[in-house]
Amino acid sequence: MNSIRYSRATAALLCVAGLLAVAGTAGAFSVSTDGAVPNETAVGSEVSVTYVIDDPYDGPPNEYTLQGETALENVSWTVEVLDQGDGVDQETYGEQSFSHPMDRDGGQNGDEVRITLEGTVPAVENYTYEPRENYTVAEFARVTGSNENEFRSDSAHHYTNQSSEARNAIDAAGTAIEEAGGNSEAENLRGNAISAYENGNFENAIDLGNQAQNTAQQAQQSQQTTQTLLIAGGAVVLLLLLGGGGYYLYSQSQEDNYSKL
Repeated sequence: MNSIRYSRATAALLCVAGLLAVAGTAGAFSVSTDGAVPNETAVGSEVSVTYVIDDPYDGPPNEYTLQGETALENVSWTVEVLDQGDGVDQETYGEQSFSHPMDRDGGQNGDEVRITLEGTVPAVENYTYEPRENYTVAEFARVTGSNENEFRSDSAHHYTNQSSEARNAIDAAGTAIEEAGGNSEAENLRGNAISAYENGNFENAIDLGNQAQNTAQQAQQSQQTTQTLLIAGGAVVLLLLLGGGGYYLYSQSQEDNYSKL
């Protein structure tokens, strides 16, 4: 009986401890976005993302520097500190990076920080088929003295209409080659298409990619035709064998009947 009571008491204490642990972490420093961060963006298009930091002083010290950086151009950052939904501090920055002081006792006390980033997608400096060309949408860090703690980093693929068309042609060629079970001529054409892509010669990359796709598809059709002919030929041979066998059996039966007579 005592052991049962002890087990029940232990289980109750563990439950309470678990609830306290959940309650303790529910309000921890965390960052999310109000809407999705784009992962595909055209060069020159506009990007707008709002990051939301909950409980900005839960974990960090009462005083630190909030920093942000982006590769977007024509940038605008709006950093707003709120307490129970009411704004207590707001600042706007116009450079690709910002540093915003956070001081709980100095007027920036709050339970939420909203950072709205707006900017233009930059040009692609170096085209690479794999890995894809990415740029930094935003990076954030907390800085205390010489200690820097990065807590969020987002990147996105950027492209032009021509580079996107060339990439699609190369992708389609790769799919066709795979479906054909591989084809050396098509693979060479696709490799040349990738080289043209990475040199910024998108028209040539599109043409070579289409050639690679057509070559692979023709090879697949040829394989399918050969297989069909082989199957048809096999069927004919089988029919001939069956016919010959049947004729042989018929002849044998006729001979047997004649012998009996």
